[in-house]
Amino acid sequence: MDNLTIKDISRIAGVGVSTVSRVLNNHPDVKGEIRAKVLKVIEELNYIPNNSARNLKRNTSNNIGVLVKGIHNPFFSKMIKSIEEKIDENGYAMILHYNESNPNDFDAAIELIKEKKLKGLICLGGYFDNLDEKKLLDLKTPLVLTSTSIIENLNKKYFSSVIIENDKAAFKAVDYICKLGHKNIGIITTGEEDKGVGKLRFQGYKEALLKNNVAYDSRMVEIGEYTFQTGFDSMNRLIDKNLNITAVFVTADIMAIGASKAILSRGLRIPEDISVVGFDGIDYSQYFHPSLTTIEQPVEEMGKKSIEILFDLINKKEKYNHVVFETKLLERESCKKIL
Repeated sequence: MDNLTIKDISRIAGVGVSTVSRVLNNHPDVKGEIRAKVLKVIEELNYIPNNSARNLKRNTSNNIGVLVKGIHNPFFSKMIKSIEEKIDENGYAMILHYNESNPNDFDAAIELIKEKKLKGLICLGGYFDNLDEKKLLDLKTPLVLTSTSIIENLNKKYFSSVIIENDKAAFKAVDYICKLGHKNIGIITTGEEDKGVGKLRFQGYKEALLKNNVAYDSRMVEIGEYTFQTGFDSMNRLIDKNLNITAVFVTADIMAIGASKAILSRGLRIPEDISVVGFDGIDYSQYFHPSLTTIEQPVEEMGKKSIEILFDLINKKEKYNHVVFETKLLERESCKKIL
C-alpha cells in the first residue's frame, strides 16, 4: 500500500491513533502485546513514518532548546544534566545545540528558535550585548541567559538570566592569593578581548592586585581558550619569561589543569614552587593531584533555577526574572603561604 498514514495503521491494527503514535515514539506506557501487534502491522506493510511531519508537530508543541557556547568546556555538563531532568519531568523534549561557528550568540539563538520551533530556550555561556528588543518580542519565545556576560544597560524586561558576579568571584580568588603573601601572580585568561565572562574575571584579577598594593604587570598575562591544551601552552610561556612567578590565577579549571600539568612537567612543584587557583569548581579540579583551589559555581542549582524560570515563563506564571548566585572559594592543596 502506498502513502500509508498513521490512521491506516491504527485501523488495520485495531487500536487508537494515539496508541500507534506512542509506539512510534517508543513511549513506555503501551502494553507489550499491543506494542507487538502494532509493530507487526508496521513491518508487514513496510510503513515508514513521515518523520518531517512528526517532528514539525513535536517541535511546535514540546521542544525546549539548550544552546551551549563552546564544546570543550566540561563546566556545563552538570548544568545540562539538571536541566534535562526537569525538562523530562515536565513532559518536554530537549534539543541540545553547541554554537561553535557563529560569533554572534544572539543570532545563533534566534536561528535555533526558528529552525526548531522551540517553546523556550536556555543559553549557556556566550555574550549577548546585542539583544534586540523588537526581535525578542517578535519571537514570542521565552529566553533565559545562564552563565553569560550581560551588559548592564540592556532592558531586562524582555529576557531572564541566571548568573554569578564574575568580577567579584575572581577578586575573591586573587585576594586570597595575595593574602598568602604572593606578589608575582601570573594570570591565564581569555583576555580583555573576550566579551564574555573572561573579561570580567580579568577585571577582578586587576582589582585584587590594586587593593593589595601589587603592581599590575602585563608580562604576567597569557591568553588561552577554554581547553586543557591552551592552559598548558600558556603556562609554559609564563615559565619561559623567567618572571619568578610564585602563583597563577587561571580563569577556568579546564585551563588550570593544563597549566598545572605544564608546571609539573617542567620539574616544578605545586604548591611549593608555584601556587595555582582555578575557577568553576568542575569535578576534574578535585581529583587532579594536587587538588586545585578554585572558585566553585553552584552549577546544578543554576541549571535547575534556569529551567524553573523558563517553565514559569512558558506557563505565564511570571514575566521575567534575574537571579544572581553566590560563589565559594574552595581551599585545597594547590596553594601555599609564603613569607
